[in-house]
Amino acid sequence: MADRLYVFDTTLRDGEQVPGCQLNTVEKIQVAQALEELGVDVIEAGFPVSSPGDFRSVVEISKAVTWPAICALTRSVQKDIDAAAEALQYAKRKRIHTGIGTSDYHIKYKFNSNREEIIERAVAATKYARNLVDDVEFYCEDAGRTENEYLARVVEAVIAAGATVVNIPDTTGYCLPQEYGAKIKYLMEHVQNIDKAILSTHCHNDLGMATANTMAGVLNGARQVEVTINGVGERAGNTALEEVAMILRCHKGIGIDTQINSRKIISMSRLVSNLMNMPVQANKAIVGRNAFAHSSGIHQDGVLKNIQTYEIINPKDVGIEDNSIVLTARSGRAALKHRMHALGVELDEEQLNVVYQRFLDLADKKKEVKDDDLLALAGVDTSANHHIQLDYLQVTSGKGPRPVACISLLVGGERFEATASGNGPVDAAIKALKNIIHREMTLQEFTIQAINKGSDDMGKVHMQVMYDGNIYYGFGANTDIVVASVEAYIDAINKFVDKK
Repeated sequence: MADRLYVFDTTLRDGEQVPGCQLNTVEKIQVAQALEELGVDVIEAGFPVSSPGDFRSVVEISKAVTWPAICALTRSVQKDIDAAAEALQYAKRKRIHTGIGTSDYHIKYKFNSNREEIIERAVAATKYARNLVDDVEFYCEDAGRTENEYLARVVEAVIAAGATVVNIPDTTGYCLPQEYGAKIKYLMEHVQNIDKAILSTHCHNDLGMATANTMAGVLNGARQVEVTINGVGERAGNTALEEVAMILRCHKGIGIDTQINSRKIISMSRLVSNLMNMPVQANKAIVGRNAFAHSSGIHQDGVLKNIQTYEIINPKDVGIEDNSIVLTARSGRAALKHRMHALGVELDEEQLNVVYQRFLDLADKKKEVKDDDLLALAGVDTSANHHIQLDYLQVTSGKGPRPVACISLLVGGERFEATASGNGPVDAAIKALKNIIHREMTLQEFTIQAINKGSDDMGKVHMQVMYDGNIYYGFGANTDIVVASVEAYIDAINKFVDKK
């Protein structure tokens, strides 16, 4: 029987710290329920003291999820721990995740403190949290750069104070796999009461070694891994859940496994990508669109003869199923909804109607509507109740005269039209838009991403717009990149117009 590895998912906390990827409470509940179906053991639902929104999300996720433990993050501060305990009041299984920096960098520059005082604060926080809940996890922030002997003292002290799990984060993604593995091994061998707690990995990907470091930790005794879907997270991201789960499935000789339902990995990946408007890179392990693609003639020949020649994972094991439904302009809503469900996208009737109209427009323009096209369509905000909506856009562009754009917007149901010229078709269209929407807005970032190959394919546009000192994120998708750009700009504007 395989040794048990616990999966601690922090997509909704550490993963959601990516700029522009914030989710509302309803979206977080959707992700949490999908994580429960996926089979994770712990869901880190947020940092309750940080904002009313985070507090509310932890409360609602606690109500919506049944068997995974719900975890709330805190600092080693009493008010943080009180807020976490209150937010977790409805959780069937609750965990408080408290901690403090233990590296000399943090002790000296962040806390202006000393090693002994840090241990005292760590013990006090652990004891206080343990009086409120039965399950307390302690994190030693920047453990990757903490001297091992001192780290062992901290770990031993917090376990004695009541910690049931101790997190050993490589916060900066600095460690080499052999260094991180040796650190876990040192703790397993030198912490006298280590049998009373579980060691956990939490590795960042700054140097591209998050998964390698996590596996090194597991091989040396860690029995919890802290991960995110698609590896999302601050800076270069976190360890990807799907990578660890499938490494252990492929290497059965290790004798360690998770309770992850691997057939739900692809739908889970696409759900998070869609809700966060964060595309998965094509060559991403396990969940990238090229993960099971073979373009080399030699590879194709080998796969046709025996799939194991070039594939170590059966695509069906991660949820990639052959589907006989071919979507064309003649397909109905039921076929579209079925395919969206297979892709992990759930649409209510209003959303389905809007996406279906977009689908028909796209199907008339393309010979083949692919899964990535459908996900792009679903990623566009389908709310028909926005204050500002694009009604009409025509752009004249080419070599010669400056491009000219004519635009019509519905603002609160009233139609407004404007014309402007610019340095390019997108610039002209946005200037025309600004002639209607008189706000002091600045375009901070403008990113275009092609979905597939070919001149008729969908393009995604992500924008950052600054207004009144705040950054707002917009998203658009269309076969016409100018239309996608304008829709992204309008999406960003609606973020601050709709909330007034």
